[in-house]
Amino acid sequence: MEDKQRIRSYKERILQCLIIVYFWNAASAQIHYSIPEEMQKGSFVGNIAKDLGTEGKQLSDHGLRIVATIGKVQYFSLNANNGHLQTSERIDREAICGQAEKCILHFQVIVESKRKLYRVEVEITDINDNAPHFPPGEHEVKVNEIAIQGSRFPLPEAQDQDLGMNSVQSYQLTGSSHFSLGVKMGENGAKHVELVLEKMLDREEQSMYELILTATDGGDPVRTGTAEIKIIVLDVNDNAPVFSQPLYAVAIEENIPKGSTICRIRAVDLDEGINGELKYFFKKATKNDSQMFLLNSTTGMITVMGDIDFEVLSFYEFEVHAEDFGGLSDRAKVEITVTDLNDNAPELAVSFHSNTINENSPTGTVIAILNVEDRDSGINGEVTCLISQILPFQLKKSIDNFNSLVTVDTLDREQMKDYNITVTATDHGTPSLSTSIIIPLQILDTNDNPPLFPQPSYISYLMENNQRGASIFSLKANDPDWEENSRIKYSIIKGQVGDFPFSSFLSINSETGIIYALSSFDYEEFQEINFLVKAQDGGSPPLSSNVSVTLFILDQNDNTPEVLYPSLPTDGSTGIELAPRSSEPGYLVTKVVAVDADSGQNAWLSYQLLKATEPGLFTIGLHTGEIRTARFFLDKDALKQSLVVLVKDNGQPPLSASVTVTVVLADSIPESLSDISSISVPVDPQSDLTFYLAVAVAFVSCLFFTFLLVLLALRLHRWRNSQLCASGSMNFSGVPVSQFVGIEGVRAFLHSYCQELSHTTDSRKSHFITSKANDFNTLKNQLTSDPVEASDDSNLNCGDLIVVQFNGMADSDFLMPSVTSTSAVRKQGSEALCIS
Repeated sequence: MEDKQRIRSYKERILQCLIIVYFWNAASAQIHYSIPEEMQKGSFVGNIAKDLGTEGKQLSDHGLRIVATIGKVQYFSLNANNGHLQTSERIDREAICGQAEKCILHFQVIVESKRKLYRVEVEITDINDNAPHFPPGEHEVKVNEIAIQGSRFPLPEAQDQDLGMNSVQSYQLTGSSHFSLGVKMGENGAKHVELVLEKMLDREEQSMYELILTATDGGDPVRTGTAEIKIIVLDVNDNAPVFSQPLYAVAIEENIPKGSTICRIRAVDLDEGINGELKYFFKKATKNDSQMFLLNSTTGMITVMGDIDFEVLSFYEFEVHAEDFGGLSDRAKVEITVTDLNDNAPELAVSFHSNTINENSPTGTVIAILNVEDRDSGINGEVTCLISQILPFQLKKSIDNFNSLVTVDTLDREQMKDYNITVTATDHGTPSLSTSIIIPLQILDTNDNPPLFPQPSYISYLMENNQRGASIFSLKANDPDWEENSRIKYSIIKGQVGDFPFSSFLSINSETGIIYALSSFDYEEFQEINFLVKAQDGGSPPLSSNVSVTLFILDQNDNTPEVLYPSLPTDGSTGIELAPRSSEPGYLVTKVVAVDADSGQNAWLSYQLLKATEPGLFTIGLHTGEIRTARFFLDKDALKQSLVVLVKDNGQPPLSASVTVTVVLADSIPESLSDISSISVPVDPQSDLTFYLAVAVAFVSCLFFTFLLVLLALRLHRWRNSQLCASGSMNFSGVPVSQFVGIEGVRAFLHSYCQELSHTTDSRKSHFITSKANDFNTLKNQLTSDPVEASDDSNLNCGDLIVVQFNGMADSDFLMPSVTSTSAVRKQGSEALCIS
């Protein structure tokens, strides 16, 4: 057993020897450097290449390098160019070594060429890079107000991470003369600071002191650190509560919300802690006050619990007490004044109201009486009443709070038949409140407006031949009045149609104003009717107005053309026109004259040749009716030419009439008369009337021819001395008397070749000049003024009766009382027959 222990002891000694040898060899190969902390990265530490004897050769040849240590921060590095050892990180001594007196960093360097390992240590020296600091937060020291002078209280100590002179070297206290600073040295050399009371304290005078404790180190530069020391003076119950003011006067507005804080009463107790804790409560408060307000016993807050209404109560007063837990107390008075808000709108009440008023009511008529009230006071209770629209009404101030609504302008129901009068009452508060009411008013009508027609006069048109009883026109008058005052009746009060009473032509519906035709009108009788229509309302007294109405009758094509020349004889004979065989083309043989009783285009007449014995021998003017020769006469042309002329108007549909004209071709009258007996009257097979007329004309012609033969035999010596009226002479010997005899007697025959015939639409009859032989001078003057003139006054010594045709017009037959002689005068292509 002992041998084993000896062997073990021997082994231990050998191991220790080996260790000692190892460390000795390591120490002999150790390199030491010293640098201050906080050097910049890349700072020079030492020339390790020189120290290891590898200078002058390339480091790569020696294989010099730092051996990396797993898990540790490498603070140093080798510069491969110059072999300098430099810092690779910023080194903080306090972070690496803390409060150790020495701070050494170790690492190994290997030289591969020597196959030798070197130990390098770098000592990090301290610099004053840290200021003294106190524990964070406020540092309170509680001192009883009855503490004795010289009492000591510990203070917090400053800490400094630096070492030696760079650590805390001294303290300083400032802020109050009641305290001073005491410093004690500890067993380990540490300095302990204490607060020393220099003067007696009174918490009620000053309950807290704030001091500044400053710690200073001995470094270069000097650094300091400070701490706030709060001295709390502990209290004893030696003071009673005292209210901040004996009277709390508060003004609040009405309608303040429930739960609103209106006041805070505050009593001061100089004591603290439980000695200074107070409670508040009402004293001498009515039940209404306690229900309206709540006093917080701890905070002294007075809050509203009920509805504050100025109109109910405007002032509150009560007493409050404050008491501490030692039984000491104080009292104060609270007065609460409620100020008025404009929270009540004006109230409008109608004391009197009339729903209707006549439109002719005088201005100032009272319509309504209004009463206005406002429960607010002061300016909030002052009210102004207005009518919101521009109306013919006004509010007038009456007694007290009453206003009268009266008319201020003339009312007119026709402009406005009813009103909704809005009356608004507005107080003067801020913001202002208002109340409105609507007063309905109906305007009653009076008959103050006569019926009026939209136009001052009316013109209407009616086609003739209208149906009896037809509605031809409608009138409408307007009366802005109401009901009976606007009920209009119509009547025709003035009108005349020729000599006939107006009532037989027109009538008017008294209710509707429609005018009816009582008869069928004829444009040819009258073209217009003027009358007055009266419109009268049903008011009392009634009012009326008149309007002029003109009714124009429009023409219809209801009249056929009427042939004036040649006129149809009543004895059955036909008119005969003479055309010399020597006539040139364009020679005027005769002219058909016709008129139409219609007007306008209904009376525009046109002429056309329907039938002729020799077609192409004669032409007729379309609008003049002149029959002229179209060519020279030939021997083969028949002595008697029968022409049927159609006269047609321009109406729709057109109406027409026809006439037959007989033209005898002869160079002289005797020549023509010799052949007249052989001329038969043309018979129109299509008309029996034409046949009978031809027979009658032939019969009369025979009688007239026989009569002329007798006259010619008796006056043969006078016919020899007579001359023709023109260049050639005419001899009536042998002319049948029947050719100049009409149905009613002897027919004067006169033909003008060159005279222009004219007619108008109103031409109704031919114009003749009839004279006795002893009035010859008068006849000569008239002939001279006419286009047909006599060639020689001496040749007009005719018998008892002379017949001359003017303007191409032919009249009916004339009777000759006696025939004593006959003479013919010819001048300028015209022929006149004078029979005496």
